[in-house]
Amino acid sequence: MQFIKTIGRCCIILFFPLSNFAQSTFLPQDSKSEHFLDRMEILLQTNPELNISTAKPMSRKLAVDVAQLSDSLSHFYPYDYFYRLSKIDQYNLHDLLMNNIEWVNGPKNSFKSKKPFLGVFYKNKANFYEVNDKDFFLAVDPVIQQTQSYQSLNNERVFLNSKGLTLRGMIGGKLGFSAYLTDNQERGPDFFQSRVTAMGFPAVPGAGYYKSFKTTAFDYFDNRASIYFNAWKYFDFQFGYDKNFIGNGYRSLFLSDYSAPYLFLKFNTRIWKLNYQNIYMELINQHQLGDYQYPKKYAVVHHLSINAAKWLNVGLYENVVFSRADHYDFSYLNPVIFLVSAQQQNGSPDKTTAGLDFKANVGHMAQLYGQLVINEFILKQIAHYSRGYWANKQGLQLGAKFIDVFNVKNLDFQFETNIVRPFTYSHNDSVSNFSNYNQPLAHPLGANFDEFIVIGRYQPSPKWNVEGKLIYYRQGIDSSTNDNFGSNIFKSYTTRSAGDYGYKIGSGLLTNCINLSGLVSYEIKENLYIDASAMYRRFITHYATKSIDATATFTLGIRMNMFRRQYDY
Repeated sequence: MQFIKTIGRCCIILFFPLSNFAQSTFLPQDSKSEHFLDRMEILLQTNPELNISTAKPMSRKLAVDVAQLSDSLSHFYPYDYFYRLSKIDQYNLHDLLMNNIEWVNGPKNSFKSKKPFLGVFYKNKANFYEVNDKDFFLAVDPVIQQTQSYQSLNNERVFLNSKGLTLRGMIGGKLGFSAYLTDNQERGPDFFQSRVTAMGFPAVPGAGYYKSFKTTAFDYFDNRASIYFNAWKYFDFQFGYDKNFIGNGYRSLFLSDYSAPYLFLKFNTRIWKLNYQNIYMELINQHQLGDYQYPKKYAVVHHLSINAAKWLNVGLYENVVFSRADHYDFSYLNPVIFLVSAQQQNGSPDKTTAGLDFKANVGHMAQLYGQLVINEFILKQIAHYSRGYWANKQGLQLGAKFIDVFNVKNLDFQFETNIVRPFTYSHNDSVSNFSNYNQPLAHPLGANFDEFIVIGRYQPSPKWNVEGKLIYYRQGIDSSTNDNFGSNIFKSYTTRSAGDYGYKIGSGLLTNCINLSGLVSYEIKENLYIDASAMYRRFITHYATKSIDATATFTLGIRMNMFRRQYDY
């Protein structure tokens, strides 16, 4: 304990005096600006800041810098197709700047409200309450999401009731801070309800501790907070309780934002053509609900992103998950060491995973991307890959994004496939699997599946958004608690059901699922939306007799300053 305190004091002494550069907070989860920034990355094709930004969320300062560059290019090359922003893009660009006003260098008059509420609130259109002085910035906003749904074959009311606040700020241009605090009551569709206990340990997807509400609903907090500071010019630090995402796709096989928030310390180094990120995480091991202290475990993530060409980015990834009964393993604190090497030096008790990723912008109109994750790779078994050796544990993602399809401005499509072999995120004990708070840290399905996703997005006018999504997956699950065919990441791979061979995608009890959804969203006022959506889900289990569970859900909701709750599995 004394050693930890000493290290903490050294970090404060070393870094805070050198924090001479303003430190930005980050865009919120599923920010409405994310898709606009995706479009700008493809449209500009060779923008180094966007191309290197594989780890998310993106800092607000970087987003504003890119937006202002996009705006200047569109004016500097008004007749160049590749730099011509549509009226919708110009609106989204202005909207991004307005919602990150603390980093805007140019005129801000267009952000001001004509009639501030009580002369104090909504002086600027994007923020309920704002302070913007020389050495202090603060923005406070309410968070609301109210949805009511009708689900076929379900007599219970399906709903979500979320309320709270979000804030962000900066002190002296050196220290940033943010918080997102909500109280939630939720009864999701039937398959969401069953998913809470699907893997044997109770968990509301995306949330931590919860209590029962009205017998079959759930009551939980979603609270997140961080502080941010910068050392020298190239090093950014974040200490917080939140989520992270590494990847360019709709899903991530490295690290996603599906699980509950967790405590972490993140170091990000950006210099030349390199972006190197280290995340040190304290996680909650699997557990049953109760009032005792939940067991802790730890993880370290390294991700190196390189702009190999003006249009091409490649990355290297590794992580380790571990726990010690009497101490923290400080050998994993080394920010540059290969974690596999450190794990071997420790006697190989922990779970390590490595990976590669890439994205390539093509012709100012498309982006190709992918991930390869490797937990174990037995070379001598490759020649007999079809035999399904259990220890060949890998996952693959391939995807493509297209903008302005059929020359229709702001009509965009995304195609993605994800394939994960059995046991990929499992380990030989109950600690080192890749999970947090009874939920997968990567793909929400766990392992032993293949998945295909199609997403269409269209913004016909500034206030309207239309989205269609098709998700199809095939997965082998366990027919009983005693089975283990590698889909449930919480089960030790030493309890596998079929010996060493015979593990292919779909091994075990084969299931198929199709999830088809549509959304129409209208922005009444800045960051205030009315959403109307419909979803059809058909889940088929191939057992002695085929079982089909098909439901339709229709939802109407209103939300403010909050990402939309989705049931996309």
